[in-house]
Amino acid sequence: MNELLTKEQQIRVNRVHTEEDSRLIGAGGYLSPNNDLFHDVLIAISLKKPVLLKGPTGAGKTKLAETVSHYFKQPVQSINCSVDLDAESLLGFKTIVLKDGANAIEFVEGPVIEAMKKGHILYIDEINMAKAETLPILHSVLDYRRMLTNPFTGEVIQAHPDFSVIAAINEGYIGTTPMNEALKNRFVSFSIPYISGELLANLWNETFPAAPKQLITVMLQLAEDLMEQVKQGLLSEEAASIRSLLDATELAQYMEPMRAITYAIAEKLEDEQERELVLELASSWIK
Repeated sequence: MNELLTKEQQIRVNRVHTEEDSRLIGAGGYLSPNNDLFHDVLIAISLKKPVLLKGPTGAGKTKLAETVSHYFKQPVQSINCSVDLDAESLLGFKTIVLKDGANAIEFVEGPVIEAMKKGHILYIDEINMAKAETLPILHSVLDYRRMLTNPFTGEVIQAHPDFSVIAAINEGYIGTTPMNEALKNRFVSFSIPYISGELLANLWNETFPAAPKQLITVMLQLAEDLMEQVKQGLLSEEAASIRSLLDATELAQYMEPMRAITYAIAEKLEDEQERELVLELASSWIK
């Protein structure tokens, strides 16, 4: 671990957070598919660079962000993007409150402003689901200025030194749009692949220590098969989601495994041929 990272971790870990904010610190648990990925993300965060995580659904992008939070003992403010995301969802809103027997207008801070002021991590999930016209409001937050003029109050906000931004995208999914170049250029980008092999086995064994070994073996074999079919273009990336496979394993401890796989994986796929292929692959391992 290099000197920059050690120094930055010490600074952030030694900060004191309120009890409420401490509940926003991630639990960790991300398993990096290579020796450099997680380390390099931490370096980018330490250098105050906004980080963009690109990868298929269920590959562990959110878990990686939570593990960064755990490493720095730093709370996370989260934004889940959609076409309905607007400036109020990001920055906050004005509301009328009763103070000293009279109505008063008060501004309730949103996740962006709260993260900037408190020095939290701002996690923007599925950033390419948001409308292109919504996100330019963050340009000055994401570049060297690290500041924002609140359009609702006129307040100029300079980000806390520990403020960090992590965004995630699922490329090529329905409802997503290509990121605006001006926005994309503000990020350092990392590709987050599915984990496989020994790492995958370690994840299953740690998550399900009491599960039957035969069930673990079947699910790991199915996971490898699904990933191979995704590589060949016969299945969408959603079919090999690690999250869905973990859900199937948990269900399969209490019901017949084929039903668990049907509910957790196959039924979520829109294409009938893909659903049939998933079940065919599963049946080849389940005797």
